[in-house]
Amino acid sequence: MNNTARARSRSGGRHARRTLRGAPKHEMLPGLTRNLPVCEPMSDEQVAMIDNASMDILEEVGVVFRDPIALQDWKDAGADVRGERVHLDRAMVRDLIATIPSDFTYHARNPEKNVRLGGPHSVFVPMTGAPFLRDLEDIRRNPTLDDLAMFHKLAHMLPALHSSAHHIVEPYDHPISQRHLRITYSSMKHSDKTFMGMTTSPKNAEDVMDMCAILFGDDFMETHPVTTGNCNGNSPLVWDETMLGAMRAFCRRNQPVLCSPFVLGGANTPASVAPTIAQLNAEALSALAYTQVIRKGCPAIYGHYLSTVSMKSGAPMAGTPEISLMNFMIGQMARHYGIPWRTSNTLGGAKTFDAQAGYESATTLSSVIHAGANYIWHSAGWNEAGMHCSVAKFIVDAEQCAMAHRMAEGPRWDDFEEGLAAVRDIGPGGHYLGHPHTQENFQRAFFMPELFDNNSIEQWIAEGSVEITERALKYARKLLAEYEEPKLDPAKDEELLDYIARREREIPAADALNQEY
Repeated sequence: MNNTARARSRSGGRHARRTLRGAPKHEMLPGLTRNLPVCEPMSDEQVAMIDNASMDILEEVGVVFRDPIALQDWKDAGADVRGERVHLDRAMVRDLIATIPSDFTYHARNPEKNVRLGGPHSVFVPMTGAPFLRDLEDIRRNPTLDDLAMFHKLAHMLPALHSSAHHIVEPYDHPISQRHLRITYSSMKHSDKTFMGMTTSPKNAEDVMDMCAILFGDDFMETHPVTTGNCNGNSPLVWDETMLGAMRAFCRRNQPVLCSPFVLGGANTPASVAPTIAQLNAEALSALAYTQVIRKGCPAIYGHYLSTVSMKSGAPMAGTPEISLMNFMIGQMARHYGIPWRTSNTLGGAKTFDAQAGYESATTLSSVIHAGANYIWHSAGWNEAGMHCSVAKFIVDAEQCAMAHRMAEGPRWDDFEEGLAAVRDIGPGGHYLGHPHTQENFQRAFFMPELFDNNSIEQWIAEGSVEITERALKYARKLLAEYEEPKLDPAKDEELLDYIARREREIPAADALNQEY
């Protein structure tokens, strides 16, 4: 390359990086495309052992489907149904799961925030389901709909989060029977990223599908995933009527569901890692296969919730070595079948945002990235075994996800020649701080956390000895002050509110899930 061409190449690289630095600070990061090797602790023979053991479980032990519609569906599909227990032939299972797409694209209401899932493509999704929060004053209390809206706004503003999820916290100021409507509307209203849909009952799931149809259109949903449902299994080897009915509501509309066995290792699985994976794999495959009985070709995600149980107290534990190993192994099995997979991210049992919370979450975050997970759920806010969502931890977790996003992209090579030219320019004994390559590249070269303090202790003391919880809460308030609502189309907004009003008239206010109206 001659000097003129090299100069033009350097100038073009500088211009691209200058443009990147000028982008809005809160702009969502692209969906993660991983360029790091995945950690695969099992040999091909061991993958085959797990697969064979899982298929033996499906054929010989069977899986309970506590749902008359699902049982009839399985009979019609040719399965061996004995009472509520379904015995699945391995050839049938393989044929069914073969029609699950290996990757697909989530479509947000802002098309610039569409994200791809599957293979090397991953997304970070906040935690959900917390019955308490630690608020902007770090006080633990029951949440309201306004608190949920706050978290949806923060999810919208934090670059590494690709989804606003759904009930990040439970809004206690609305009846349980009607709560799903307000949760779904909050997800749609306060962020234009993709979101999750409530599956707390079949009727609730149908309402979510109707609201998605208002926002996106029925025809669009037939060919475009726009939301995600989660269906938890009851380990060992049980799927219940509520989850299966919700699964049908999503799959019939071609919307993906997470098929998630709920593992408490040693309590509802064997007290050993490899047999636990064999059971979990059987459970997940049985649900994944059922999605294709409902609608062949609909997207589905190999799911799980992983925890191990303390044999001293019976309490669930997070951040343990076995959870990391199970994530690595599940990733191998999902790739073996060619199915996208879900995991849980920054989990922990700490009661406050303390060192335990940081260690547990960092351990799990590292393992799920190296496991090659696709749908990385519970990525921000989780604490106290999911009993509360912490505003401070939500903020810091999201920055940790941004750091993981950068790491998993792998090394950048687009300025390789410019960097080598700087070596020649500086020579032995010099420094690079004032070199044009450093000046142009410093904001991009090394991740600079907003929330970590790397100053000297003297400067830290002079600035008030502020700990990370206080820094994070201050940053959360700043984000909320800068938040601008991504307005819904007025006609669609009105139609959504009319739908909610009608359904709230039809569904009696009650402290129970709506199963009937």
